[in-house]
Amino acid sequence: MKFKAQDKQNQLIEKITPQHLVVGIDIAQLTHVARAVNFRGIAIGNPLSFSNDEEGFQALLRWIQSLQEAHNLNFAIIGMEPTGHYWLSISRWLFEKQFEVVLVNPHLVKKNKENRDNTPSKSDKKDALVIADMVKNGYYSFIRSTPEAFEELRVYLSNRDSVVTRLVSAKNQIHRWVDVVFPELRQVFKNLLCRGALATLRLFPTPEELRRLAPQDVVSGWKSIMQRQPGNKKAQTLIALARHSVGSKQATHAYKLHLTQLLAEYDLACQQLQVVEAEITAVLDRIPFAKSMLAVKGISAISLAGILGEAGDLSGFTHGNALLRHAGLNLAEASSGKWTGQMKISKRGRSRLRRFIFMMTISLVGNNPEFKAMHAYNVQVKKMKKMRSLMKLCGKLARILVGMARSNEAYHPHKTMPIQLAA
Repeated sequence: MKFKAQDKQNQLIEKITPQHLVVGIDIAQLTHVARAVNFRGIAIGNPLSFSNDEEGFQALLRWIQSLQEAHNLNFAIIGMEPTGHYWLSISRWLFEKQFEVVLVNPHLVKKNKENRDNTPSKSDKKDALVIADMVKNGYYSFIRSTPEAFEELRVYLSNRDSVVTRLVSAKNQIHRWVDVVFPELRQVFKNLLCRGALATLRLFPTPEELRRLAPQDVVSGWKSIMQRQPGNKKAQTLIALARHSVGSKQATHAYKLHLTQLLAEYDLACQQLQVVEAEITAVLDRIPFAKSMLAVKGISAISLAGILGEAGDLSGFTHGNALLRHAGLNLAEASSGKWTGQMKISKRGRSRLRRFIFMMTISLVGNNPEFKAMHAYNVQVKKMKKMRSLMKLCGKLARILVGMARSNEAYHPHKTMPIQLAA
């Protein structure tokens, strides 16, 4: 089955009829601006500035109804940019009022801002008119209704990203602290975040404290917070290194306070990460086709949750290529006459979805026999560069995921392999 983006574009243009009022809204935090055009792009009425609350939304509703009555228009389609999170309230409110709400790409709004007046000037009123023009020309996408489970995944993955960022920051700062205060600790513990190293940093972090202790005191301290602890030999080595440490000997109290807070931040982030990942697993259990996808070797719960959270219900995509376009992984070419430019991915889509699809592909190439064989065939036989092969396999993965979601079938390895390799 061939997927043609132009067919979809034609359908979007044909949807705008002479009976449509096309409204563009420039989204802001406090005050939105609306402009309206007819199906030919002729501006209708005066611009409307309205507040981001119930009173402002009612003013927008009255403005739309008055324009429809004045120009005998029976339908209205409202376009807006998905600017941050400010568009969510107005879009939900309009949807509840039975209006058709669509989204336009902010990148395209910037590209089209000179169409009307041939100037690079920018204002809220102009942006609203540009958005209305883009909707009239079919440069919009529908807001896909997302079941609650997929919205939960999106929220959980966003939460997980922030927790992981804090966790990585805490780890890096703990490494820096050790390098400044007690660099010799690395000679005893190769991993500074193992249980023994963390126990040492909690109980006697500075060389000055260790110098005053006997080996049995160190081992006793480890026993108080660890079930399996290093032995007397490692304690002796630790004390010997502490006696000749080259770490900082000033501001000891300040460094200890800093370490206490870093360890608290590390513990909190680890605990929160464990909780949010348990919630992600629970949500995946409620999605019918997720179980069959997780049975595929190389697909993890976190990567699958990331794709489902960003893309929503995959059964709503007509083809795997539609998922690629949604992620911005579709190919873009620049050519003119005899000159042909290099093919690149467009990156006109959800960046987090791109990341999760790419990371899942990397995992499949490393762990899944079929993907490993396809990657080897692309590189060794077809002489592709490794990155080009990976991007091609991203497309294969997208088609497999959409196909499994639409058919609700399990993964079939023999269907995955191309004819050359299957033979």
